[in-house]
Amino acid sequence: MTDMIAAQRATLMFAEAGEAGDAVARFLAANGAAIAALAQRLRAAPPAVVVTCARGSSDHAATYGKYLFETLLGVPVASAAPSVASVYAAPVARGEGERLVIAISQSGRSPDLIATVAAHQQAGAHVVALVNDAGSTLATMADTLLPLCAGPETSVAATKSCLVAMAGLAAIAADWAGDDALAAAVVALPTRLPAAFAQDWSAAEGALVAATNLFVLGRGYGFGIAQEAALKLKETCALHAEAFSAAEVRHGPMTIVGEGFPILAFATSDAAGDAVRAVAAEFAERGAIVRMADARGGGALPAEASHPAIEPLLMLQSFYRLANAVSLARGLDPDQPPHLAKVTRTL
Repeated sequence: MTDMIAAQRATLMFAEAGEAGDAVARFLAANGAAIAALAQRLRAAPPAVVVTCARGSSDHAATYGKYLFETLLGVPVASAAPSVASVYAAPVARGEGERLVIAISQSGRSPDLIATVAAHQQAGAHVVALVNDAGSTLATMADTLLPLCAGPETSVAATKSCLVAMAGLAAIAADWAGDDALAAAVVALPTRLPAAFAQDWSAAEGALVAATNLFVLGRGYGFGIAQEAALKLKETCALHAEAFSAAEVRHGPMTIVGEGFPILAFATSDAAGDAVRAVAAEFAERGAIVRMADARGGGALPAEASHPAIEPLLMLQSFYRLANAVSLARGLDPDQPPHLAKVTRTL
């Protein structure tokens, strides 16, 4: 057991994920003035639409941001399809009203992301870049640059940079909406994340190590982390994991769930979490192996309670430690998944 714990703590993924609290603190300290100025601009001239541009873990952070901006501000959020600019070279119509583009990236160097941002910028959009490499092409293009300040992230699996991007989106939404409760929860994040990382989620290890397929469930603020968890299980554990909203899973996918089918679920303390709890209970009655993190308590996986929009970040921090352990238990290296590179230069 001691050797296993030592192996888990020796990976870059473990070390980098564990730095998330410090990384969020650096981000907030470095970008507070820029976020305040951006929020003032957005209140003075509210955009008709927010367009996000990202891939992979960064796109899951963007999904989280979508729920923040749509629930707190009522502004529609759309995800840009990068191939529209990079493959089809299609121009972006200017339209009416202000347009905000939020680009999220670790490297800031992917050609299709750059092409997409350029196309929207030429159409008059204000571009906000949340990027870890402050010297990247994307950083130089930004009208508002918010460096992630996550520090080097050399494990192929992105962890702390994803959490910082999510924290950045929450900070923007809180200031823009004037939501003092959310703003306070964001400020408290650097001290809350280490406790979340220390949570014992070993109750899920056996089911995941033995799995070949599974569903990951979330809803609302928690849907983006369900997507991120499913990706990490594919990437680091070679597990075919598929993310679903607790509402969407009740359609066709529900047919698959039966005796012994693994389910990983994230339930926030709000009404969206109620939907996750309900469908998890239904699947458990069918004999599915359900492992749920529940911010209200009672789940097999302990979860930190906070503002409902911040609870997903705390759950994701706990999950990263679990994914690292499952990867090693399956005989894999979470830092160097086969066939993957740190920077994916899609065209």
